Amino acid sequence: MYKVNNNKGNSLTLIDLPGHESLRLQFLDRFKASARAIVFVVDSAAFQREVKDVAEFLYQVLLDSVGLKSAPSFLIACNKQDIAMAKSAKLIQQQLEKELNTLRVTRSAAPSTLDSSSSAPAQLGKKGKEFEFSQLPLKVEFLECSAKASKGDPASADIRDLEKWLAKIA
Repeated sequence: MYKVNNNKGNSLTLIDLPGHESLRLQFLDRFKASARAIVFVVDSAAFQREVKDVAEFLYQVLLDSVGLKSAPSFLIACNKQDIAMAKSAKLIQQQLEKELNTLRVTRSAAPSTLDSSSSAPAQLGKKGKEFEFSQLPLKVEFLECSAKASKGDPASADIRDLEKWLAKIA
């Protein structure tokens, strides 16, 4: 339970999906229908090395989210901004759009018998155009944050924008 920082005193149940792929998808299937919002956390410092893996999982989550009756609010939180080599939210958005476009093209070209997502839309975005998050029926927002506090100073973590976003959707 997370007590939202707003005047209403609301609280949200936050569910942290495990990192292992088989468990992650199992938990996603279990909770996606009741999700009011999705916070997709990206490691901004390791993003360059992990962009393909991040895009693969994001593709799956977005296809599942677009297919839901009540499209949840969607946030991509670019974490670890306190590290010098961290990528900005804007750069992460651009690289994810490019990588998701590549995934969309390769997956739409796959034979339908190999495609297990028959109930989901065949692709994200508008056909014949380069993928952009703005093409989705749900609003995808990006923000930068740093969830780790320095030793002896718990206030040095910078998740204010994340807390504001959570308060807005509560």
